[in-house]
Amino acid sequence: MNQYPKYFPIAGARPQRLAVVCALWHADLVEQARDALLDELTRLGVADADIDRYQVPGAFEIPLLAQQLARSGRYAAIVACALVVDGGIYRHEFVANAVIDGLMRAQLDSGVPVLSAVLTPQAFHEHETHARFFAEHLVTKGREAARACVATLGVHRALVEQAAA
Repeated sequence: MNQYPKYFPIAGARPQRLAVVCALWHADLVEQARDALLDELTRLGVADADIDRYQVPGAFEIPLLAQQLARSGRYAAIVACALVVDGGIYRHEFVANAVIDGLMRAQLDSGVPVLSAVLTPQAFHEHETHARFFAEHLVTKGREAARACVATLGVHRALVEQAAA
């Protein structure tokens, strides 16, 4: 069932492309969110050719790229995927807060929805049990981000249609 035209803004009102920005830090886990996001977007009717993919070294680099992509005028929405974990050297909450604040700022400054699948687990250890748990959790979050993206664009479309009526 192709829901893409139903959810995306009317022609001429907004760009029809999406951008997905992923951090390479813990790429094996972040890719789980990205792949689930892309699969769910496809299931919802978004053409793969309408999704541009970007990678940055870590989560901290995502907000600037999201802001640049939003300001480019090419994208209807941007989705960020990353995993911010406690590395034992610094408080990872500071990084996580900076990333989420930056994504919100990019969204509010540009008017382009910027959605987050940037996760900050309370406890993360690099062993098989946690890796498996977070891989599964990131799949869930990727799907949820895709649905949130499409639903958000549906709300934006409804606003555009109401203003045009």
